Amino acid sequence: MDKVDIRAKIAQMAAKRDSLVELLERPNLGTLRIDVDQALEELDELIEEFNETFPEEKV
Repeated sequence: MDKVDIRAKIAQMAAKRDSLVELLERPNLGTLRIDVDQALEELDELIEEFNETFPEEKV
């Protein structure tokens, strides 16, 4: 996998971040809220690490 492929995958995931945020706002999530919150944190970390590693390719 080259840098272009990695950037494309990260961009796809970043585009779906809003779906996780919307899901987190639902009042009937129950214990799934913990999993959704964890997924958001990990996604944000992944995007941040990508941007630090490839500053010229920021997502």
